[in-house]
Amino acid sequence: MIATVFFLSVALIFYIYAGYPLLAAGLAACLQRTVKKKTFEPTVTILISAYNEAEGIATTIENKLGLEYPHDKLEIIVISDGSTDRTDAVVQGFAARDVRLLRQEPRAGKTGALNMAVPLAKGDIIIFSDANSLYAPDALRKLLANFADEEVGYVTGRMIYANPDGTPIGEGCSAYMKYENALRSIETRLGSVVGVDGGIDAVRATLYRPMNADQLPDFVQPLKVVQQGYRVVYEPEAVLWEPSLKDTDDEYRMRVRVSLRAFWALFDMRQLLWPGINPLFAWQLWSHKVLRYLCFCFLLVAYVTNWLLLGNGEGYTVMLVLQHAGYVGALAAPRTKSAGVWGRVLTFSRYFFLLNLAAAHAFGKFLLGKKQVVWTPRKG
Repeated sequence: MIATVFFLSVALIFYIYAGYPLLAAGLAACLQRTVKKKTFEPTVTILISAYNEAEGIATTIENKLGLEYPHDKLEIIVISDGSTDRTDAVVQGFAARDVRLLRQEPRAGKTGALNMAVPLAKGDIIIFSDANSLYAPDALRKLLANFADEEVGYVTGRMIYANPDGTPIGEGCSAYMKYENALRSIETRLGSVVGVDGGIDAVRATLYRPMNADQLPDFVQPLKVVQQGYRVVYEPEAVLWEPSLKDTDDEYRMRVRVSLRAFWALFDMRQLLWPGINPLFAWQLWSHKVLRYLCFCFLLVAYVTNWLLLGNGEGYTVMLVLQHAGYVGALAAPRTKSAGVWGRVLTFSRYFFLLNLAAAHAFGKFLLGKKQVVWTPRKG
């Protein structure tokens, strides 16, 4: 019985990170649901949520004003979420260039900011940008080309971390995003992706639905689009750059926050987990999100049962040694300067451990009924 639980746990861990992508790729090769892209120039509103971003908000606005798109079809709105620094003053300095400032008072978080701004937006397509997101000049055109396909309701672009400079978290972030982006390409060919970046997303204005203040917009809004019968797709040529975090504590806090809000999002949108509504997407949601966020459970069970099975064969000893090596490598990564393959293995171990520990922490908060609406923006 213990051996069965051990092997089932190991199998689930493999399925989450390798089995599901492989099965999805095989199914996608059969379905090949392409997106009918072509040049498309609707009116567009870019929404930038900001809290105490005086240091970098001007750069972000200049970046959006410099996009390759007709200016008479482009609207830029910055929502200051109760900022206490010079963010508002900096944004107001762009008023002559038709950049609008909205102030949310009292502070209510990004989701509340979007709920407030979308009804005031004039664009047929709403673009969501973070305050530190810098787009490639043609990113907007690449995103919008997907909306020429009437089945598409939401598009997400490709995030590249701007400073993977050798720090463990920076490299871990980059590797993780490469993996996620590859999976999104596969899921697009299935029909819809499960999970988006948030810093370079677009939705048809008619499909936007208000969200609860505690809901994660990067997760819930795409699910609401799928719920309405439209596709959520990934556009790899729509590129944005964001700074990665170099501090482990900052990255960990961000991952706990994201995981906690994701658990609540899954709970709020749990009807999509029922296969009777959309069997394919339900399978994707279970595999890519539910099991992924619960992977820490399977890791813990695999470790405990492995100890209990010692003495029942050399294979169990080898498996326990490998687990220990992975966890020791994760703890040692920040203190080593290994390069090459060994360095990448240590970095991967570190980030894998951090992601699952954060998910466990967030799940504990979820079980206690805790929610998080606002937070201090992360800094690179």
